[in-house]
Amino acid sequence: MLTAASRATRTLSPIIIAAVIGLTATACAPAGTRPAASPAAAAVAPVLGWSSASLQSTRDEQLNPKGRFSWLNEKNVLAQAGALAGKLKKYGYQYVNLDAGWWMTYGWKPRYDGNARQIADPERFPHGMAALADRIHAQGLRAGLYLPVGLEKPAYGDGTIPIAGAPGCTTADIVFADRRTTNGWDSSYQLDFGNPCAARYVASQAALIASWGIDFLKLDGVGPGSGKGGGQYDNTADVKAWRTAIDATGRPIHLDLAWSLDAGRIGDWQAAADSWRIDTDVECYCRTLTTWDNSVNDRFADAPAWTPFAGAQGYNNLDSLPIGNGRRSGLTDDERRSAATLWAISASPLVVGDDLTTLDKLGTSLLTNREVIAVDQQGVPARPLSPAGDRQVWGMRNTDGSYTVALFNLGDRPADVAAHWSSLGFTGAATLRDLWAQRDKGTVRDSISVRVPAHGASLFRVVPAGPAAEFTAHEAEAPANTLTAPAVTTGCDACSGGQKVGNLYGGGALTVNDVQAPVAGTYQVNVTYTTGDQRGIDVSANGGPATHIDFPVSGGWNTPATITVPVTLRAGGNSIRFDSGNSYSPDLDRIDVPNEGAAR
Repeated sequence: MLTAASRATRTLSPIIIAAVIGLTATACAPAGTRPAASPAAAAVAPVLGWSSASLQSTRDEQLNPKGRFSWLNEKNVLAQAGALAGKLKKYGYQYVNLDAGWWMTYGWKPRYDGNARQIADPERFPHGMAALADRIHAQGLRAGLYLPVGLEKPAYGDGTIPIAGAPGCTTADIVFADRRTTNGWDSSYQLDFGNPCAARYVASQAALIASWGIDFLKLDGVGPGSGKGGGQYDNTADVKAWRTAIDATGRPIHLDLAWSLDAGRIGDWQAAADSWRIDTDVECYCRTLTTWDNSVNDRFADAPAWTPFAGAQGYNNLDSLPIGNGRRSGLTDDERRSAATLWAISASPLVVGDDLTTLDKLGTSLLTNREVIAVDQQGVPARPLSPAGDRQVWGMRNTDGSYTVALFNLGDRPADVAAHWSSLGFTGAATLRDLWAQRDKGTVRDSISVRVPAHGASLFRVVPAGPAAEFTAHEAEAPANTLTAPAVTTGCDACSGGQKVGNLYGGGALTVNDVQAPVAGTYQVNVTYTTGDQRGIDVSANGGPATHIDFPVSGGWNTPATITVPVTLRAGGNSIRFDSGNSYSPDLDRIDVPNEGAAR
């Protein structure tokens, strides 16, 4: 039984640890596994697998000849399972996940058993879900299923439909008397957990899918999130009930929540789920599987808010990854590599959205790069080290003490993108390995600059060979600094010194005084801040021209994060001004200025 306590003590398997440390291991352990004999064992890493969502959602008539979502059927799923087993299983991919519509006719009419539970449409799945799961399992894979949150409206019937395993309970008992709707599409009635019958209904659903041999459940339309807020769209009680029900089955079913969940309720998601969708659907619902501007590029702005919450208690899910089918994916080759890079460094589940029977050469290479998979599987998410904008640097400290650094160019033209070792906390020399090329790049001092194509990415493993960087810290709230109203010092438990400077709006400003520089030059200054949304501020030194800097979401107003900002200083004393101007700016915790020898 998976409990909150067991979920908080996840550890990596020895095989995964070896892959992360060496980043050249010959194989990765199966991802996201919980041995059937020991349901209390928690998932050790983000899951790897495949989902039907992207293929069934496209308007490509070749894929959906009977209309939208018609791709989803037994024959097609088994073909994908065979391709997954033959091409990707040895790299750790295991899950074969069916998305919405498996219980619908091709005319989109639902089917239920006599207890208001979804059952497979016999035309789509003539042998049923249990037989399908058996055939998936026979290939050494795991079977996943989709359900919407709440009681689907057609399942209500006339209110007298009995609930399995709950004598005396009917569909009228499990919803509110006014039959208020819930989920992201208002397609279900909200369950009333004030009546014990509601939890028994969820338990009956969990028991049914467990009896079929299901290993993964995507619970969709969950709120707060899914574009909805307010009491009738609060499904935290549903999520808790599902966790309890899954645990009671004794089967280790991975619980994934969707979509665009409220980060403010992360405690609820962590307590019950193994992964949670942080954003909108990656699918464009057009003639390709996705597009860059549909929502792939949105994740660069949205993912940082969730970075502090991923790891031991579950993983941030960036959604399906449709990067293997060339033009059908809807992305350029550079965009495909960028998406794969972001998903991997975010420790997101890697759930492929493509037709696995027609993977092209680049798609295959992206999905089977063991070194990149190892970055994902260590379960450590990266976050931006540089300001938000077209040229972004993301990074994290790996479990072996090395670093992973990703350089992104979100602009429409090639651009030089630079990463500075001081952003990682060290200086001097480092050995470099290009993870996509799987090639050592030798020793590099202090920084790296790469020409990155439009919408492209580079990915490196950086091993420090130099000493730890030395900085001089300047607290934002220090008495020697100058505050311009309405800026004010305020408490912040997680901040350095327990305080920060806030109210940076409407001309509010912070001037950090007496910043000493041994020589004149441009210094890579680390700025620690808090913000619940992406905000900007104008940064200048010694009364010189200001540069507007956009700060990524830190994870919340009480969650500090740090980015590196280039500031040109003169030898001796300096003042650095952070001015909100006419905008709303982040709160500032401290700045750390490199000491002698770190000016560039």
